[in-house]
Amino acid sequence: MSFTTGNADLKKSMQAAALIGIGIMAGIDEIIFHQILSWHHFYDHSTPEIGLLTDGILHAAELLAIVAGFFWLLDLRRSQSLSKPRARAGFFIGLGGFQLFDGVVDHKVLRVHQIRYVDNLLPYDLTWNIAALLLLLIGIYLWRRTVNQERTQMALS
Repeated sequence: MSFTTGNADLKKSMQAAALIGIGIMAGIDEIIFHQILSWHHFYDHSTPEIGLLTDGILHAAELLAIVAGFFWLLDLRRSQSLSKPRARAGFFIGLGGFQLFDGVVDHKVLRVHQIRYVDNLLPYDLTWNIAALLLLLIGIYLWRRTVNQERTQMALS
């Protein structure tokens, strides 16, 4: 695996892939928890119609994030400024970042919905947020490993 940074735009490579990760995780949440399991809607404090509307808005936003992220990555690749290792790290940071934001901000701070409406939410909250932290830690590990390999390669140059 080559870690030559050369003309690579390291920051944009991570940002583009993070945008895709955010969109993918939003899609997983929306498809599995909102549609298949029907545990909640994006906004649950109104009518079922409003809940479905907010799910549709989330779905549209997730698709826009995925498409925009892929076009951004393709542009970086076309201009030969894509850093694949940085993009991999950004993807996992996007996945975990979205899930942690959803678990903390949407579920607990804003209370727009809960993961599931049961008496004991703790196992659901812990599972959701621990999974988010694991994805984030994978992304941070990949990012730090890439940065260290880039520094080593620059020192050898």
